[in-house]
Formats: sequence, C-alpha cells, structure tokens
Amino acid sequence: MASDPIPPSVGARWRRRYAWSAAVCDLAAVSAAVLVYGVLGSSPHGRLLGVGAVVVLLTAVCLTVARAWDTDVPGSGAREFARLLRGFLGAAVAIGLSILAAGLEYGRPWVFAVLPAGAVLAVCGRLWLRGELHRRRRAGQAMARVLAVGEVDAVAEMIRRTRRVPQHGWLVDGVCTPQGAGPNGTSYVEEVHVVGDLDAVPALGRSGQFDIVSVSRVPGWTTERLRRLAWELEGTGTELAVDPGLMEVAGPRLHVASVDGLPLLRLTHPRFTGLARLLKGAADRVGALLILAVLAVPMLAIAVAVRGDGGPVFFRQRRIGVGGREFRMVKFRSMVVDAEQRLASLTAENEGAGLLFKMKQDPRVTRVGAVLRRYSLDELPQLFNVLAGTMSLVGPRPPLPREVEGYANDARRRLLVKPGMTGLWQVSGRSDLSWEETVRLDLRYVENWTMALDAQILARTVKAIVRGDGAY
Repeated sequence: MASDPIPPSVGARWRRRYAWSAAVCDLAAVSAAVLVYGVLGSSPHGRLLGVGAVVVLLTAVCLTVARAWDTDVPGSGAREFARLLRGFLGAAVAIGLSILAAGLEYGRPWVFAVLPAGAVLAVCGRLWLRGELHRRRRAGQAMARVLAVGEVDAVAEMIRRTRRVPQHGWLVDGVCTPQGAGPNGTSYVEEVHVVGDLDAVPALGRSGQFDIVSVSRVPGWTTERLRRLAWELEGTGTELAVDPGLMEVAGPRLHVASVDGLPLLRLTHPRFTGLARLLKGAADRVGALLILAVLAVPMLAIAVAVRGDGGPVFFRQRRIGVGGREFRMVKFRSMVVDAEQRLASLTAENEGAGLLFKMKQDPRVTRVGAVLRRYSLDELPQLFNVLAGTMSLVGPRPPLPREVEGYANDARRRLLVKPGMTGLWQVSGRSDLSWEETVRLDLRYVENWTMALDAQILARTVKAIVRGDGAY
C-alpha cells in the first residue's frame, strides 16, 4: 500500500515554525544571561538594562547575518550549530568594539561571561528543539516531501535509506523512473507510487507537491538535462538534490572545485595519522579514565554479581585491531564458563548475519549476563583496552579472527582504524543489523571520521543503551 501524500505547503509551514522557535529560543537564552548578570552585577541598574538591551539587539542582528534562523537548517546537523556559534562570535566582536568605542569600564564581563553563557543556553535550547523535531519526524511529521528520480533499484535504495533514518526529515512521496513504472511493470517502488516517467519530472517539480527533487542514477541523463531541470525549479521553492555516486563519503573529505566554471566534487584521502590521531588517542584515554572513575562502584557490584556462579569475572577473547594486529579484548563474563566449547553445537541455530554468530535466545547466556548484555554493561571493562591503546571509545566493531579470515577487500578497510567500544553499528540497530549494513556503517565511519562525529556517536550511544534496542 502506498504512503499517504502530504498536503501541499506543509513542509514550508513547519520550517517557518521551526525557524521562529529557534529565534525565540536564542534570544530568550541571551536575555536570560543578561537578566542574571543584571541581578548579580554591581553596576548601576539603569545602565545595566541599557547595555543589556544593546547586547540582545546586536546578538539578534549578528545571528540574522549568520543565517542562524534560515528555514534551510532545521535538523541539518553541524551546519545549524556552526551558524549559531558563528553568529555569537560575531556578536562578541561587535559588542566588544561597541564597548571599547563607548569607553565603558565594566564592559569586559559582557563579552567574556554574559555572551558565552547565552551561547551555552542557546545551544542547549537548540538541542532540545532538535530532539523534539526528531521525535516528530519519527512519528511521520515535519517531513520534507521528496520526488525520487532514477532507475528502479536506485530509487528503491533511496526510499529504504530515508525510512531507516526518519530524523533526517526526508519522506519519499513519489517516484519517477525511466519506464514510468516500478519492478515488473507495477505502479509502486517500495510501496511508494510511481507518478511518472523522466519527462514528467519538471512539471511535477513545479507543481508544489514536493519540497525536494532527488535525482539518483539515471541512464541517458546528460549534464545539460540536469542543468535545465535546475532552471525549471528556480523560484518554485522546490530544491534539487543530486546523488554524486560517491556513496558513504561526506563531510571534510568532500570539496567543490571549479575548472573553467565546471563544478567538480574533489575527494581527498582519509587521514589516519598525524595530529588528528594524537588528539583522538588523548581524548580516548582521558574519557576512559573519567568513565572508570565515575563507574568504579557500579563495576565492582557487577563483578560481584558475575562471580556469583563461581566462574571468573572477566571474559578475555582474541580480537583483531588496527592494522590486523591481534589483541585480547576484556569483557564482563555474560555466558557460562564453557561457552566457547559449546559454540560448535549451536552453529546450526545461528541467527547472525554474514560472518557473525548471534542467537536471540542463546542458552549459554547466564541470567546476570542477559541483563548485562541488554544494556551493554558487559562491555565496560573494554575501557581498560582503551587505556592500553588497543581500542578506541568510538570505532568499527572489533572483529574475531575467524571473521577477518572471511573478509572481502572492502571489509578489510575496517582495520585501518582502532576498533571501538561503540560506533555507528551500535547506534543504528546493533545485533539487528545485517552483515552488509554492519560493514557499510563501519566503512562510513572509517571514510568520514572526525572528532565531531565521535561526539555525536557517543551521545547517541547513551540513548541506544538506555533503550536496549537490538542487544542480545
């Protein structure tokens, strides 16, 4: 059954509402910081109110200039926060210069205390707004209506991806294929209605039914035809998105270059050495130490519970790390003592994908181990692996030697970086993922690693662990 179409103009309305909400949130944050300083400050009350009003006004102007409230940024990842922080930085410069020009003796706290406090509050408010937006999107609301254009298999993949991550806000609501039909002549692709062939795309894009026209792999489409489609959509409010064919590569590795006016996507090599690697290693060790300090008592309690059946507290297993080097990964024991010896007898009941062995009702798992696995508490001792430098807080899944023996060339790229306690695989389904999905997510991490991505994954990991989704 096809998805119900979204009424026209819904996309534009929710974007405007989000932009207004963001503006109110940011200005309320700055105003709150100003009021707190007004209460605690020692300067004359009237002068504080006057300067505070100027601070709020200049901040509003700078955030407008930085396009922090544009309708194209809702839930758009780092770009939303980059514009917000750029606006606050501009406000700090403008306020500092204004205070210097006015010769105010008490102006320093405004730049170095009030405005940073307002920025922190604004970021917290934006995080809350984004959480609410993602919640609405998971419920099928506040979505951008997408017309997917391309070969049947290409648009089918687009539909599956948008459904897998609804928080990105794309809902494929119509499909155009070269034949104007779906697989085997049907009228649907992945339950989405085929609304026309390639010749119908310009008219559909101008109709106002869609917010985005997404063009994937299309046989016979020249750059001239794509350029004409872009011209056709100008002034309609409908965006054009083009799949460049560079799957799983984005962020800092992807750049736009120009040769005699011809735009080209320039792909730089991934970096696995140098300063970035040193910073990641330092962040891993500091983070592991802090976590161990906070969780020392709970880990001791877990150790006592595991030891209750008379077996060892820890389970050590051979895993393959960066560069194919073997190391011993340590976990809290969640299975019976002879679990490895009983593995061969359970091979026929394997429910795992690809090279992975998984069972939802593994008879080797102890009662305590089931609880530990559900909330990933059995993995806490891996913090010692992080301190030893054999693992990272964030990275690809640490593979077993027998898994690496069956790796294809693409999967071996996972060994270019340290394996992690968590990763994209952890926050995207864990044990419910197929083998292909696990490899794809790990390769996406390897190809696009940044410190910001690590921070994002760690934040999402906390949510995944609390929900206990896909863990067994």
